[in-house]
Amino acid sequence: MKVFNAMQLKNGAKAENGYSGSASLTQPIQFIPAKQKDENWAAWNLDWLELQGMNFLKQNSRKLLKNYKLAKGIIDKTDYIIEEDNDYKDLVDVLTKEDQSALELKFYPIIPNVVNVLSGEFSKRYSKVQFRAVDDKSYNEMLEQKRAQVEENLLADASNKIIMQMLEMGANMEDPEIQQRLAPENIKTLPEIQDFFSKDYRSMVEEWASHQLNVDEERFKMQELEERAFRDMLITDREFWHFRMLEDDYDLELWNPVLTFYHKSPDTRYISESNYAGKLDLMTVADVIDKYGYLMNEKQLSSLQQIHPSTSARYQVSGYQNDGAYYDASKSHSWNTSSPSLAYRQFMSNNSNGGVYGDDVINQILNEGEDLPMWGQSSLMRVGTIYWKTQRKVGHLTKITEEGEVIQDIIDESFKVTEKPLYDDSIFKNKTKENLIQGEHIDWIWINEVWGGVKIGPNLPLNWRSDVGNNVNPIYLGINRTKPGRIPFQFKGDQSLYGCKLPIEGRVFSDRNTRSTSLVDLMKAYQIGYNMVNNQIADILVDELGTIIMFDQNSLPRHSMGEDWGKGNYAKAFVAMKDFQMLPLDTSITNTENATNFNHYQTLNMEQTNRLMSRIQLANYFKQQAFDAIGINPQRLGAPIGQETATGITQALNQSYAQTEIYFTQHADHLMPRIHQMRTDLAQYYHSTNPSVRLSYTSSADEKVNFVINGTDLLLRDFNVFATTKTNHRQTLEQLKQLAMQNNTSGASIYDLGNIIKADSIAEVTDILKDAETKQAQLKEQELQQQREMQENELKARAEEAQMKLQVQLEESEKERQKDIQVAEIRAAGYGSTVDINENKINDYQDAMKDIRRANERTEDFNFKREQATVKNSMENSKLQIERERLNTQKEIANKNLEIARENKNKYDVKGKKNEKK
Repeated sequence: MKVFNAMQLKNGAKAENGYSGSASLTQPIQFIPAKQKDENWAAWNLDWLELQGMNFLKQNSRKLLKNYKLAKGIIDKTDYIIEEDNDYKDLVDVLTKEDQSALELKFYPIIPNVVNVLSGEFSKRYSKVQFRAVDDKSYNEMLEQKRAQVEENLLADASNKIIMQMLEMGANMEDPEIQQRLAPENIKTLPEIQDFFSKDYRSMVEEWASHQLNVDEERFKMQELEERAFRDMLITDREFWHFRMLEDDYDLELWNPVLTFYHKSPDTRYISESNYAGKLDLMTVADVIDKYGYLMNEKQLSSLQQIHPSTSARYQVSGYQNDGAYYDASKSHSWNTSSPSLAYRQFMSNNSNGGVYGDDVINQILNEGEDLPMWGQSSLMRVGTIYWKTQRKVGHLTKITEEGEVIQDIIDESFKVTEKPLYDDSIFKNKTKENLIQGEHIDWIWINEVWGGVKIGPNLPLNWRSDVGNNVNPIYLGINRTKPGRIPFQFKGDQSLYGCKLPIEGRVFSDRNTRSTSLVDLMKAYQIGYNMVNNQIADILVDELGTIIMFDQNSLPRHSMGEDWGKGNYAKAFVAMKDFQMLPLDTSITNTENATNFNHYQTLNMEQTNRLMSRIQLANYFKQQAFDAIGINPQRLGAPIGQETATGITQALNQSYAQTEIYFTQHADHLMPRIHQMRTDLAQYYHSTNPSVRLSYTSSADEKVNFVINGTDLLLRDFNVFATTKTNHRQTLEQLKQLAMQNNTSGASIYDLGNIIKADSIAEVTDILKDAETKQAQLKEQELQQQREMQENELKARAEEAQMKLQVQLEESEKERQKDIQVAEIRAAGYGSTVDINENKINDYQDAMKDIRRANERTEDFNFKREQATVKNSMENSKLQIERERLNTQKEIANKNLEIARENKNKYDVKGKKNEKK
């Protein structure tokens, strides 16, 4: 940077970069080389962005603070005063023209009840977040590594099922057709296997993302933060989440919408895509040290003990020599010395540029709370956390070697050309990569990157510095380092390869082509009118006179009912009417002292019933219009309904839910997936540098969960986050629990009922009830099987008994027949005892007996072989039964292995990697 003296500036010299290092009223240039973006340049950005933030808060804080007061049931009297900047001055003018006492207000809630009802309904909803790794490595890992380990169990289970079915059908397992059916490539196409890989399968990094979500929900108290964010959205139509980067960890914060500023394109939806964003807050010195002390040096920490109400950006002119701090070197000398003159700009820079209340805007905002009004701001410091997008120069390198090889790469500004490029300029004179012959050619472009920093200083009206006492110089810190600069992790953009996002996610939900309008804004006018009318009703009741008596005041007695009424006879008469329901009068001349001619005593009705009823009708009108503006009905708020059927109430509730569902959807379904996406990306960045990641947390079932993964496995992984929310989850959950407890036919055990009571989600209760139903069906099936077996056994026993009886009869009959045959054969043989027909020198009787014996031996041998065949068949059947039991056992083992594989696939991953390392 060149330094010019006064004469050079007068002669027309201008600063090269178009800005002065001490100037803070102009935006710093962003399209500059990286070596020029030093500490002073970053501090200048923080000063300028702090100024923009203060101006932003001045424009928006008043409206947002009024909304918070309305949501909390607090009267803001400026809403009821006829001023030029009061949006409801016409309404106030009409309602107060008749009765000025309407400005003495109490709050009659409409908005607080609606906000509380919607917030309560949000707390009863159930949100489900799922993660899917969509990078190539995760996809290949699922197909190649994980599938092989799980398929082994699935294929064994499917094969056992098919074998059992074929054995029951009596098929031959050696048949080639059956062997083909049992081939793995055919079994692999079974529907249940395809369904498992399409729905239930999750890789290890997806498991890590789910466990990390549970850890973060526990340590960041995500449920509490979400409920506060949802309430902010109803009140202000905006919410902001900040991802704070620490040295080796990260934090998740919900920023106050009133203290947050941003700058984005009109059609940009989310704050992370803004040009810059930040938050201005007040902190005690102790909180500053707790939060940022580890980034400060000794000098900066010591300066905090001298805290006084002074600011940081400028020096006061009075008593100081002009050092050129207000001289803009980018403009001409005449511009700096003429209008607006240097003295004028000096005066304006030291003028109080406070908020709309004539004081500092941060002070005014925080004065609405409980802390600042009691202790004041003298011991507080203004802390600005600011992020902005600056431009970074990168190049596309095209290199052609001597061998003709083309090399392309992405480089930064630090790259030095080592091989001079040669171009073919015979046709085109332009030197581009298309006509590069040899060497290195670079095409430079500018891309965005996010810088951030924290500015700490006393809180006083902007651009003012005290000349009394010791002043605290501003402290400029980085996000997780000692100096402001480029944040360590750049969130990737949604659309562009070179895009980036601020570490602040949020949204102004209804700012498309109009000013932002929250739910409270829709009801604000009716709430103000409702408050005024109800306060007028209270005043009418206080001023109510009722029925009065008109009579001559001289008729009041001075002595009556044994007392001397004297001069206070009006009060005595009122007490007599109140105590005795009568008014004694004395029209005698001794009492009135003069003759009275007034004899027409009468009563007058001074009630304001008509006026009171008109105000009640007007109050009901405002209330109904407020409900109609947002789609809420009395049924939704639990108000008693006179004459309406249950069906009509249900229809009215459904219509109301349909009109307010947008508030739940835009928070839970639109914004929160982006929050979880950025939180997961940030966790992935921090964990990927660790050799081992260990997560430990307590689940909803009070069970301690431990998870371990190698940090390097998270490198280059890309996640998609899917979040859904369901209406009335808590109500449905309670109804399911009551149904399960009251139903004594579900077959659920005491253990199952206990798990139902402890369940936090509908899915858990559904799984328990499904398991109970499965158990009940199995018990019924077992009972039916037992009954069928008993009947079959009984029929079989009867059949066996009849068969045995028949067999005995047949055997007896056979014995009788054999006996008769044998007797006949013996008799016939006896006739041939003296005859030898075959002349074998043995009588025919002996020959006949030998034949009889041989026949008997053949019969016995046949019976023996038949018994052997029966025994052999019995043994074959026993072997077949043993084979069935073995297959059933293998099936059970495969099922158990499959359950283990589904629940804890990480175990196999770790073992596989250890084996590879070995």
